[in-house]
Amino acid sequence: MVGVGLAVGFGLLNVLAYNHAYAMTHYTAEGSKTGKPEHLSALGTLKVLVCGVRVTRPVSDKKPSALAPPCEALTLAATDGGSLSAWLCERGPATPLVIVFHGYAAEKTKLLPEAKAFLELGASVLLVDFRGAGGSSGSATTIGVREADDVATVVRYARERLPHASTVLFGQSMGAVAILRAASERTVAPGAVILEAAFDTLLNTVRNRFSSMHVASFPSAELLVLWGGMQCGFNGFTHNPVGYAKALTCPALFMHGAQDLRVSVEESRRVFAAAPEPKVYREFEGVGHESFVTKCPDEWKGEVKKFLATLPALKTAASARHGRAVCVSL
Repeated sequence: MVGVGLAVGFGLLNVLAYNHAYAMTHYTAEGSKTGKPEHLSALGTLKVLVCGVRVTRPVSDKKPSALAPPCEALTLAATDGGSLSAWLCERGPATPLVIVFHGYAAEKTKLLPEAKAFLELGASVLLVDFRGAGGSSGSATTIGVREADDVATVVRYARERLPHASTVLFGQSMGAVAILRAASERTVAPGAVILEAAFDTLLNTVRNRFSSMHVASFPSAELLVLWGGMQCGFNGFTHNPVGYAKALTCPALFMHGAQDLRVSVEESRRVFAAAPEPKVYREFEGVGHESFVTKCPDEWKGEVKKFLATLPALKTAASARHGRAVCVSL
């Protein structure tokens, strides 16, 4: 009887894990979004464990002018047959182009503060919605796996249609991981990357979700990664940004919040350690898994400005623009 009970219990746990994995990777258009795991009450935590999370499809009714008046909307063909939505704020081919990629369960307007900061620093900006989010097609996410294909698509479009002095990729959380995977698996080679809150493995980031709710992660996290990967057609246990980081061929700025409960400092440092030189690592005290530029704008802008100023292509472009009496902050 004990064996039967254990078998039934394990079966039920797998059913719960299967449903949870589907809910985390497939956005819903109805109901309200489940709150952040670290802010849930005891009752809220119990409800999530039993019923699963609800992740509403991230959308916004903002227009390109929310970034800057001369911005325009673009639609790019995605590799899955769908489309990707983007906003372009063009400052001319002599400027660096910063392509901005959002995190999990977000869409491009969540990174308006970062995009505006890059504009202030004299760059052109391409702000992108991953598949399933914002103005892009679909309603599913793969936590950075197939989003790497989106990164490759947008970089290829920029190379063919938007020639600039240099291309810099900025990614936050899942966006950072998608950039690293694109560098490793899709041979994307930008002029530089700026990466915030990059997790080291999919398994660890799922474990952190349980830890932030003060719930033991084993074996639930392992089952979520197993079923989520099977549902989406990939091996979740090999989704490994530490391994991806080894393929970088450009200068990299890694930034992390010292109080991040979703991605630990140790995870972030492991990704940074795997990346080849030249690279820079910066931690922000008092910052969690949130917008660094909103939380500490002066420190963030200073760090980014200093990093961009070290890039040869950008220094050359800045000098050329200065010679034409154009105001540049790089």
